[in-house]
Amino acid sequence: MAYKTVKKDAPGRGEVDILAETYEAGEPTGEEAGRWRQKLESRDEKLKYLKSGERYWYSDDWFGSEKRKNPA
Repeated sequence: MAYKTVKKDAPGRGEVDILAETYEAGEPTGEEAGRWRQKLESRDEKLKYLKSGERYWYSDDWFGSEKRKNPA
């Protein structure tokens, strides 16, 4: 696969090739895109989904690879 490259000036090395964006541009398509409420069936599943999202962003409890010994 040929990637797009951009030429940039690097300090002490002159002009170098750097990878440009490697993703496919676009928006999610289809009728189901962004409809998380309809994918979760019960009220309990929806609450669990929202609580886990809040834990990720606002909680001091971190689990697994997210856990740090010293907070940032």
